[in-house]
Amino acid sequence: MAEFTGRTAIVTGATRGIGRAISESLLRYDCSVVGIYGSNHEEAKRFQDNWPTGQLRLFCCNVADHDQVQRFYQDLEADFEVLDILINNAGIRRDAIVALMSSEQWQQVLDINLTGTFNMSKYAVPLMLRQKYGRIVNITSPSSYMGIQGQANYAASKAGQIGFTRTLAKEVARKKITANCVSPGFIKTELLDDLTAEQLTSYKKMVPMRRFGKVDEVVEAVLFLASEKASYITGSVLEVNGGL
Repeated sequence: MAEFTGRTAIVTGATRGIGRAISESLLRYDCSVVGIYGSNHEEAKRFQDNWPTGQLRLFCCNVADHDQVQRFYQDLEADFEVLDILINNAGIRRDAIVALMSSEQWQQVLDINLTGTFNMSKYAVPLMLRQKYGRIVNITSPSSYMGIQGQANYAASKAGQIGFTRTLAKEVARKKITANCVSPGFIKTELLDDLTAEQLTSYKKMVPMRRFGKVDEVVEAVLFLASEKASYITGSVLEVNGGL
Protein backbone atom coordinates (compact mmCIF):
# COMPACT_ATOMS: atom_id res chain seq x y z
CA MET A 1 0.00 0.00 0.00
CA ALA A 2 2.87 2.36 -0.74
CA GLU A 3 0.44 4.29 -2.94
CA PHE A 4 -1.08 5.90 0.17
CA THR A 5 2.25 7.48 1.12
CA GLY A 6 1.94 11.25 0.86
CA ARG A 7 -1.81 11.13 0.28
CA THR A 8 -4.32 13.10 2.34
CA ALA A 9 -7.55 11.52 3.56
CA ILE A 10 -10.58 12.77 5.47
CA VAL A 11 -12.41 10.19 7.56
CA THR A 12 -15.67 11.07 9.31
CA GLY A 13 -16.63 9.22 12.47
CA ALA A 14 -12.89 8.69 12.79
CA THR A 15 -12.39 8.00 16.48
CA ARG A 16 -14.46 4.84 17.01
CA GLY A 17 -15.35 1.53 15.41
CA ILE A 18 -14.93 1.17 11.67
CA GLY A 19 -13.89 4.79 11.22
CA ARG A 20 -11.04 4.48 13.67
CA ALA A 21 -9.84 1.24 12.10
CA ILE A 22 -9.86 2.87 8.65
CA SER A 23 -7.96 5.86 10.00
CA GLU A 24 -5.34 3.72 11.71
CA SER A 25 -4.79 1.62 8.59
CA LEU A 26 -4.27 4.72 6.45
CA LEU A 27 -1.90 6.14 9.03
CA ARG A 28 0.15 2.96 9.04
CA TYR A 29 0.50 3.34 5.27
CA ASP A 30 1.92 6.87 5.76
CA CYS A 31 -1.22 8.69 4.67
CA SER A 32 -2.04 11.98 6.38
CA VAL A 33 -5.44 11.59 8.03
CA VAL A 34 -7.82 14.39 8.94
CA GLY A 35 -10.35 12.78 11.24
CA ILE A 36 -13.75 14.21 12.11
CA TYR A 37 -15.66 13.28 15.24
CA GLY A 38 -18.95 14.43 16.72
CA SER A 39 -18.63 15.06 20.44
CA ASN A 40 -16.50 12.54 22.36
CA HIS A 41 -13.48 14.71 23.14
CA GLU A 42 -11.95 12.20 25.56
CA GLU A 43 -11.89 9.42 22.99
CA ALA A 44 -10.50 11.83 20.41
CA LYS A 45 -7.69 12.84 22.78
CA ARG A 46 -6.77 9.21 23.41
CA PHE A 47 -6.63 8.59 19.68
CA GLN A 48 -4.58 11.71 19.03
CA ASP A 49 -2.11 10.80 21.78
CA ASN A 50 -1.33 7.55 19.94
CA TRP A 51 -0.17 9.54 16.89
CA PRO A 52 1.89 12.50 18.15
CA THR A 53 3.80 12.93 14.90
CA GLY A 54 1.34 15.37 13.31
CA GLN A 55 0.27 12.79 10.74
CA LEU A 56 -3.19 12.68 12.38
CA ARG A 57 -5.32 15.76 12.90
CA LEU A 58 -8.71 15.55 14.58
CA PHE A 59 -11.55 18.07 14.32
CA CYS A 60 -14.85 18.21 16.16
CA CYS A 61 -17.46 18.95 13.52
CA ASN A 62 -21.15 18.18 13.06
CA VAL A 63 -21.25 16.84 9.50
CA ALA A 64 -24.98 17.60 9.33
CA ASP A 65 -24.31 21.33 9.84
CA HIS A 66 -23.48 22.93 6.50
CA ASP A 67 -21.82 26.00 8.02
CA GLN A 68 -19.58 23.91 10.28
CA VAL A 69 -18.52 21.74 7.36
CA GLN A 70 -17.79 24.79 5.21
CA ARG A 71 -15.60 26.30 7.96
CA PHE A 72 -13.82 22.97 8.38
CA TYR A 73 -12.88 22.90 4.70
CA GLN A 74 -11.75 26.51 4.81
CA ASP A 75 -9.37 25.61 7.65
CA LEU A 76 -8.28 22.47 5.78
CA GLU A 77 -7.29 24.43 2.69
CA ALA A 78 -4.86 26.46 4.76
CA ASP A 79 -2.75 23.30 5.18
CA PHE A 80 -3.66 21.12 2.19
CA GLU A 81 -4.06 22.35 -1.37
CA VAL A 82 -5.71 19.15 -2.54
CA LEU A 83 -7.57 16.18 -1.11
CA ASP A 84 -7.06 12.61 -2.27
CA ILE A 85 -9.52 10.51 -0.27
CA LEU A 86 -12.82 11.09 1.52
CA ILE A 87 -14.38 8.35 3.65
CA ASN A 88 -17.93 9.22 4.73
CA ASN A 89 -18.27 6.87 7.67
CA ALA A 90 -20.15 8.97 10.26
CA GLY A 91 -23.51 7.43 11.05
CA ILE A 92 -26.04 6.98 13.84
CA ARG A 93 -29.06 4.80 14.61
CA ARG A 94 -32.23 5.85 16.40
CA ASP A 95 -34.35 2.72 16.08
CA ALA A 96 -38.13 2.65 16.50
CA ILE A 97 -41.05 1.24 14.55
CA VAL A 98 -42.60 3.80 12.20
CA ALA A 99 -45.77 4.29 14.25
CA LEU A 100 -43.74 5.17 17.34
CA MET A 101 -40.81 6.95 15.69
CA SER A 102 -40.56 10.62 16.61
CA SER A 103 -39.87 13.27 14.02
CA GLU A 104 -36.63 13.98 15.87
CA GLN A 105 -35.51 10.33 15.55
CA TRP A 106 -36.29 10.43 11.85
CA GLN A 107 -34.56 13.74 11.19
CA GLN A 108 -31.44 13.10 13.29
CA VAL A 109 -30.59 9.96 11.34
CA LEU A 110 -31.28 11.53 7.94
CA ASP A 111 -29.25 14.62 8.90
CA ILE A 112 -26.10 12.76 9.99
CA ASN A 113 -26.14 9.79 7.64
CA LEU A 114 -27.36 11.38 4.40
CA THR A 115 -27.05 15.16 4.64
CA GLY A 116 -23.63 14.67 6.27
CA THR A 117 -22.50 12.67 3.25
CA PHE A 118 -23.72 15.45 0.94
CA ASN A 119 -22.07 18.23 2.95
CA MET A 120 -18.70 16.50 3.15
CA SER A 121 -18.71 15.50 -0.53
CA LYS A 122 -19.82 18.91 -1.77
CA TYR A 123 -16.65 20.58 -0.50
CA ALA A 124 -14.32 17.64 -1.13
CA VAL A 125 -14.96 17.50 -4.87
CA PRO A 126 -13.48 20.96 -5.69
CA LEU A 127 -10.25 20.00 -3.88
CA MET A 128 -10.07 16.76 -5.87
CA LEU A 129 -10.79 18.55 -9.14
CA ARG A 130 -7.62 20.61 -8.75
CA GLN A 131 -5.52 17.52 -9.40
CA LYS A 132 -8.10 15.54 -11.39
CA TYR A 133 -7.91 12.67 -8.94
CA GLY A 134 -9.93 11.52 -5.96
CA ARG A 135 -11.54 8.63 -4.13
CA ILE A 136 -14.84 8.97 -2.27
CA VAL A 137 -16.05 5.96 -0.27
CA ASN A 138 -19.39 6.10 1.54
CA ILE A 139 -20.23 3.57 4.24
CA THR A 140 -23.79 2.39 3.66
CA SER A 141 -25.69 -0.69 4.91
CA PRO A 142 -27.70 -3.75 3.77
CA SER A 143 -30.53 -2.11 5.71
CA SER A 144 -30.93 0.07 2.62
CA TYR A 145 -32.64 -2.79 0.78
CA MET A 146 -33.49 -5.40 3.44
CA GLY A 147 -36.11 -3.51 5.40
CA ILE A 148 -35.07 -4.37 8.97
CA GLN A 149 -37.87 -3.68 11.43
CA GLY A 150 -37.37 -0.53 13.50
CA GLN A 151 -34.91 1.00 11.06
CA ALA A 152 -37.06 2.95 8.60
CA ASN A 153 -35.02 6.11 9.21
CA TYR A 154 -31.68 4.29 8.99
CA ALA A 155 -32.73 2.34 5.88
CA ALA A 156 -33.94 5.49 4.15
CA SER A 157 -30.70 7.31 4.91
CA LYS A 158 -28.55 4.45 3.64
CA ALA A 159 -30.61 3.92 0.50
CA GLY A 160 -30.28 7.64 -0.11
CA GLN A 161 -26.52 7.35 0.23
CA ILE A 162 -26.41 4.78 -2.55
CA GLY A 163 -28.50 6.92 -4.90
CA PHE A 164 -26.36 9.94 -4.07
CA THR A 165 -23.15 7.99 -4.68
CA ARG A 166 -24.22 6.69 -8.07
CA THR A 167 -25.25 10.16 -9.19
CA LEU A 168 -22.03 11.76 -7.94
CA ALA A 169 -20.00 9.03 -9.65
CA LYS A 170 -21.42 10.05 -13.03
CA GLU A 171 -20.82 13.74 -12.38
CA VAL A 172 -17.10 13.41 -11.62
CA ALA A 173 -16.05 10.34 -13.62
CA ARG A 174 -14.31 12.30 -16.40
CA LYS A 175 -12.11 14.00 -13.81
CA LYS A 176 -10.70 10.67 -12.59
CA ILE A 177 -12.64 10.88 -9.34
CA THR A 178 -14.49 7.76 -8.23
CA ALA A 179 -17.38 7.44 -5.79
CA ASN A 180 -18.35 4.08 -4.33
CA CYS A 181 -20.03 2.51 -1.31
CA VAL A 182 -18.96 -0.20 1.09
CA SER A 183 -21.93 -1.92 2.69
CA PRO A 184 -20.98 -3.74 5.92
CA GLY A 185 -23.42 -6.24 7.35
CA PHE A 186 -23.44 -7.07 11.05
CA ILE A 187 -19.96 -6.08 12.23
CA LYS A 188 -18.61 -6.38 15.76
CA THR A 189 -18.61 -2.72 16.81
CA GLU A 190 -20.29 -0.59 19.46
CA LEU A 191 -23.32 -0.24 17.16
CA LEU A 192 -24.30 -3.78 18.25
CA ASP A 193 -23.93 -3.02 21.94
CA ASP A 194 -27.52 -1.88 22.43
CA LEU A 195 -29.01 -5.04 20.92
CA THR A 196 -30.47 -7.72 23.17
CA ALA A 197 -29.08 -11.25 23.28
CA GLU A 198 -32.23 -12.40 21.49
CA GLN A 199 -31.69 -9.86 18.70
CA LEU A 200 -28.03 -10.82 18.32
CA THR A 201 -28.95 -14.49 18.02
CA SER A 202 -31.68 -13.71 15.48
CA TYR A 203 -29.42 -11.51 13.37
CA LYS A 204 -26.61 -14.06 13.38
CA LYS A 205 -29.01 -16.67 12.01
CA MET A 206 -29.73 -14.33 9.09
CA VAL A 207 -26.09 -14.49 8.00
CA PRO A 208 -25.23 -17.54 5.86
CA MET A 209 -21.70 -17.59 7.33
CA ARG A 210 -23.29 -17.72 10.81
CA ARG A 211 -20.99 -15.10 12.29
CA PHE A 212 -20.66 -11.34 12.55
CA GLY A 213 -17.99 -9.63 10.53
CA LYS A 214 -14.72 -8.22 11.78
CA VAL A 215 -13.81 -4.56 11.46
CA ASP A 216 -10.62 -5.44 9.57
CA GLU A 217 -12.68 -7.18 6.90
CA VAL A 218 -14.50 -3.92 6.23
CA VAL A 219 -11.29 -1.90 6.28
CA GLU A 220 -9.75 -4.01 3.52
CA ALA A 221 -12.71 -3.30 1.24
CA VAL A 222 -12.53 0.43 1.96
CA LEU A 223 -8.79 0.59 1.33
CA PHE A 224 -9.21 -1.18 -2.00
CA LEU A 225 -11.82 1.30 -3.24
CA ALA A 226 -9.71 4.18 -1.91
CA SER A 227 -6.65 2.96 -3.80
CA GLU A 228 -5.37 3.56 -7.32
CA LYS A 229 -6.11 -0.11 -8.08
CA ALA A 230 -9.85 0.67 -8.12
CA SER A 231 -9.49 3.24 -10.90
CA TYR A 232 -12.19 1.65 -13.11
CA ILE A 233 -14.73 1.06 -10.35
CA THR A 234 -17.23 3.82 -9.67
CA GLY A 235 -20.89 4.02 -8.69
CA SER A 236 -20.63 0.55 -7.14
CA VAL A 237 -21.64 -0.97 -3.83
CA LEU A 238 -19.23 -3.52 -2.34
CA GLU A 239 -21.07 -5.79 0.09
CA VAL A 240 -19.16 -7.06 3.13
CA ASN A 241 -21.90 -9.02 4.82
CA GLY A 242 -21.19 -12.75 4.96
CA GLY A 243 -23.83 -13.45 2.31
CA LEU A 244 -26.64 -11.61 4.11
